Amino acid sequence: MLRVSIGQYSDAGAKPENQDFHGALMPDAGQSAMKGVVLALADGISSSRVSAEAARTAVTSFLADYPSTSDAWSVKTAGMRVIAATNRWLHDANRNAGIYDADAGMACTFSALVLKGRHAHLFHIGDSRIQRLTGISLELLTRDHVKRLSASESYLERALGIGEEVVADYARVPLEVGQVWLITSDGVHDHVDGRTVAEAIAASETLDDAARMIAQAALANGSADNLTCQIVRIDALPERDAALEEAMGPETALLPLPALPKAGDVLDGFTILRGLHSSARSHVYLAKAPDGSAVAIKIPTREMAEDEAYLKRFVLEEWIARRISSPHVLKAAPAPEKRTALYCVTRHVKGRTLRQWMHDHPRCTPDDMRGIVEQIARGLRAFHRKDMLHQDIRPENIMIDEAGTVLIIDFGSTSVAGVEEAAPGTAGLMPGTFQYTAPEYLSGDPVGWRSDLYALGVIAYEMLTGELPYGTQVAKIRSRRDQRALRYRAARGEDNAVPAWLDEALRKAVHPDPLKRHDALSEFLADLRRPPKDWARRQQRPLLERDPVRFWQIVSVALFAALLISLATR
Repeated sequence: MLRVSIGQYSDAGAKPENQDFHGALMPDAGQSAMKGVVLALADGISSSRVSAEAARTAVTSFLADYPSTSDAWSVKTAGMRVIAATNRWLHDANRNAGIYDADAGMACTFSALVLKGRHAHLFHIGDSRIQRLTGISLELLTRDHVKRLSASESYLERALGIGEEVVADYARVPLEVGQVWLITSDGVHDHVDGRTVAEAIAASETLDDAARMIAQAALANGSADNLTCQIVRIDALPERDAALEEAMGPETALLPLPALPKAGDVLDGFTILRGLHSSARSHVYLAKAPDGSAVAIKIPTREMAEDEAYLKRFVLEEWIARRISSPHVLKAAPAPEKRTALYCVTRHVKGRTLRQWMHDHPRCTPDDMRGIVEQIARGLRAFHRKDMLHQDIRPENIMIDEAGTVLIIDFGSTSVAGVEEAAPGTAGLMPGTFQYTAPEYLSGDPVGWRSDLYALGVIAYEMLTGELPYGTQVAKIRSRRDQRALRYRAARGEDNAVPAWLDEALRKAVHPDPLKRHDALSEFLADLRRPPKDWARRQQRPLLERDPVRFWQIVSVALFAALLISLATR
């Protein structure tokens, strides 16, 4: 597991008051993998009488609020949201107190170091510093947000509390065993060098002693400011599998697979009623929970028992279901007090898959399509708010219950940012199904929420046309060149009622380049409802710009006709 040693020291130094504040958090075993080890330091601006309170607020808020954020969020998402909330609180406190002078209010610098998995995550605002000791040299990993007017005059360009919004620098840096990291206020780092730091660590029994020696050396070298120094040494790093098990706690314990049950059997209090579905990977059973509710129990097949990667993703499915709350996402069922075997338990949905619904409604109207796609989008937003990508949106993974509510099911390919940081590659290298997989997965480009949008666009297209926008060509992509060669097949045709503006919305949602898709799911849904405001003007563009494929098709037909006429008149 990740193991570190920490040393800290802070003193007023030559000043009458210490306006610095610092702290560190070593969570329990489960939290340490998901949230990381946290160190934070804030330095109040010297011109303000209340900046010490600002520094204290910044550090205590980060140490209290960051671990309370969703453990599905990435470190960056969680850290930035906490910093933004703290900045708003400090700024509002200044306004409520009638303080409009940035030099007199609740304002401070802020630097935080989060150690998670095998990486360090750096957050920084102001002129405190995060550095890494290499031999007798200090490697500066942050940038001082200071505007220098002259050799003796300067001011902070960025600090917490001085504006309604704040921009924090962020960096992600690999960790190595034996690395030593420092967070210091300017009263320290302006007056010591790497040799002083290395000698202090070598001469001290503890890192606390070393931090004190470094601060005292800064004072001896003429520092007239507060003195704060934090040191962290990396003693051990987690292996990938160990990190995942630590991250997810007891839910990841690879319990034995149960014997395949039959009707009437009881598994940890769940009474098996009948089988629902079987595949090469899993068996699904309908069961009655102790409270009488209907649940679905999913058990891996014996053939998958030796596939550790699959089993870890299998366990992750229920973990995900317990962390998403949406009427359009399958819910986890109450877990038993103690499990005796490996299985996944969720609420049972009585209904049919979208695939079956499409078979039953081969002539889907635009209104029917919109009603279903909008519900899927609401479910996807619940994933994206948790820093998750579903990565396998397809008709087989969408259920429509008897009341017409649409739910996203099957989280076997879902990527969770927080888990991926602790154990990279947990979601697998090639999630999803080729027909609905965004081209960037195959070309090697970065993926994101727009990759789920692509799959949603394909479903909308298929519901209206019964076909796929690129046929089978996406499966053949191996490079960006192949990706750019994709040619969209217009959804609008003589045998359907798809208007041109709706076809354009589908074309944009499934564009091979993710950056040319919609900027939000809500934008896609709006485009499905009505033409864009500039639609009339866009229709006046030449056909070559609006639909180059159709243009060249018309040109080809015209040339062929001209050729036939020429041959006939000879």
